[in-house]
Amino acid sequence: MRIFPTARGPAFRGVAVALVLAVAGASALAGPDDATDPLLRLLADKGVLVDKASRVEPVPAVEPDARPASLLRQVQDGASRLTSAAMDLVGVRYRRGGDSIETGFDCSGFTRHVVEMSLGLVLPRRVDEQAIAPGLVTVRRDDLRPGDLVFFNTLKRTFSHVGIYVGDNRFIHSPRSGSSIRTEDMNFAYWSKRFTGARRIEAKGSVEPALELPAAPAAAAGS
Repeated sequence: MRIFPTARGPAFRGVAVALVLAVAGASALAGPDDATDPLLRLLADKGVLVDKASRVEPVPAVEPDARPASLLRQVQDGASRLTSAAMDLVGVRYRRGGDSIETGFDCSGFTRHVVEMSLGLVLPRRVDEQAIAPGLVTVRRDDLRPGDLVFFNTLKRTFSHVGIYVGDNRFIHSPRSGSSIRTEDMNFAYWSKRFTGARRIEAKGSVEPALELPAAPAAAAGS
């Protein structure tokens, strides 16, 4: 009488493999429910054969997106550098005509310094000239993004004060004599009614670099 091994060890699996190879190919691939051969049912019960319906197909690996960074991503990165550079200057004192950390900044000196340090671009010195600088794109207030320049009429001139939008309806600027660089809420009545426009630097190189203009009188540089 032929005796099959009862343990699920190597000896049993060797016998099982030999038996499977002896069975016709079509029957060997059948699921346990379809098998009419008692041997195939036995092997399925012992876990040697796997029901096709219960097989788990491997999930193909997803290839990472190897495309270069989009222009939008470059713009976002530039805006992030710009706003970070601006926030690093919070607390630096105001000085009319000032354009350095050592001396302090007026409003346009502040925006000019931040744009140059973060993006390598040099804006004109005066507020009204920054508002019409080549390469800056006009944006609506409800389309503001961090890094946009925001302009205000504080001296009865359309563009007499400038700051940098940092998000959440706030902007950072160098306000006036006796104060220091800080953030403000644009929804505050004083700023809301004096807002006159915003400009965006779309990409690095869009503003002509290092084009020096004659020094502006202190009174015209901005508030």
